[in-house]
Amino acid sequence: MALTDRTVPTDVALNTDLYELTMAQGFFESGLVDAQGCFNVFFRDNPFDGGYAIACGIGQIAELVENLRFDEESIAYLASVQAPGGGPLFKKAFLDYLREFEMHVDVWAVPEGDLVFPREPMIRVQGSVIECQLLETALLNLVNFQTLVATKASRVVYAAEGHPVSDFGLRRAQGYDGGLAVARASYIGGCASTSNVLAGKIYGIPVFGTHAHSWVMAFPTELDAFRAFAKSSPKNCCLLLDTYDVHQGIRNAITVAKEMEAAGERLNAIRIDSGDLAKLSKETRDAFDAAGLPYVKISVSNDLEEYTIQSLFAQGAPIDSFGVGTKLATCDPQPSLGGVYKLSATRSSADEPWRPTMKLSEQFYKRTIPGIQHILRFVDGSGCPVGDMIVDDATDSGNRTSMIDVIDPMTTHRLEGCEPRELMVQVVSEGRRAAESEALVVAKARCKDALMHLDPATKRFLNPQTYPVGLERGLSDLRQRLAVEELGK
Repeated sequence: MALTDRTVPTDVALNTDLYELTMAQGFFESGLVDAQGCFNVFFRDNPFDGGYAIACGIGQIAELVENLRFDEESIAYLASVQAPGGGPLFKKAFLDYLREFEMHVDVWAVPEGDLVFPREPMIRVQGSVIECQLLETALLNLVNFQTLVATKASRVVYAAEGHPVSDFGLRRAQGYDGGLAVARASYIGGCASTSNVLAGKIYGIPVFGTHAHSWVMAFPTELDAFRAFAKSSPKNCCLLLDTYDVHQGIRNAITVAKEMEAAGERLNAIRIDSGDLAKLSKETRDAFDAAGLPYVKISVSNDLEEYTIQSLFAQGAPIDSFGVGTKLATCDPQPSLGGVYKLSATRSSADEPWRPTMKLSEQFYKRTIPGIQHILRFVDGSGCPVGDMIVDDATDSGNRTSMIDVIDPMTTHRLEGCEPRELMVQVVSEGRRAAESEALVVAKARCKDALMHLDPATKRFLNPQTYPVGLERGLSDLRQRLAVEELGK
């Protein structure tokens, strides 16, 4: 999607937390305009108590960077902001700096649609510390929610066992932008279509929809409503059965299906949106088969998610497709991914070597990984991933046979017989896109392929197997040394 299809650069630049701007002003006044930083985006725990996440939102990073500018309207607003202690919060010299501001950062990321796991860098940003800081909030806003939605969608699609899933979540999404993000990310995560017409226009996602209960209620009888819809949309006819009584709805739908056959058309499907979906779908299938209408598909909706769909199939429900809305759009039961943006290296200017840094924190799980990190994904002879190694080239020992667990330094993961591939790719160079944007279908295919090769034990919903993520031995040693030095100060 083009960010500028729905925003202007002013919106992009000010789509940030205030402290990003106060820090930028502080860096500017401290003479650190040339100071460089390396920041990593990562999350600490897999969403939904699952075994993986799907990187999403990556395809919009380049446009975000290219459009992050401060125009006169932005400058005027910032000049009007008052400090709590009185007077303007932002000084004239800093606002003049923002007038000429352009991004020159470099960005690497896990390709959109690929697997990503806790603690490893999903995105790495390098450049002026001011530019990197001003990018933080907008970048996290872009990828946190979409990664969460794509992961939720992939779980729903996995439960659907190859049957099409449509995103029905627009009316329950968190606003206008939220609905677009849900449609985009759920399509990458595996959904076949969306009800969101604007998302179809912007992204080229197939759109799907027929009629609601109000259509049936607007006619004297349900049969009248079905006949009218079949006449209006003979090539897109899916009849909603549960406005009054599903069993009467079945009889009326069969009547209309026979009438459509006589007219040279076919009823495509019926939809059930309430009640015992397993029981009603079986009764519907039996009735349509007995009437000589085996081609009519059964679609269901009504607050579906992965566990419900899994249960329906366990009960033998003959369902052909699913419309999933609220629990996909709101990512129930987890409202956020918790992705963070942390500094891992600094230098005074672009001509100097990097100095690795790390955050210790009193909470052990919040301790970060230092250095200029990238990821090697190890795959077995079948192309299945078996572990991800986080590497810093400056400390790389070259050992590719084992790695130290990213959480537990006493645990070693063996990697003999597996081939590594570089996972992260450059998406922005000197503030401009490094390559043409991928079509969404490319990210969607990448997601499908990645999940197809992932161990089913890691994909299962209940107590999934933990996918190994570790540090290259030289990076592990660096992390331990820095921790000891910092704690000793």
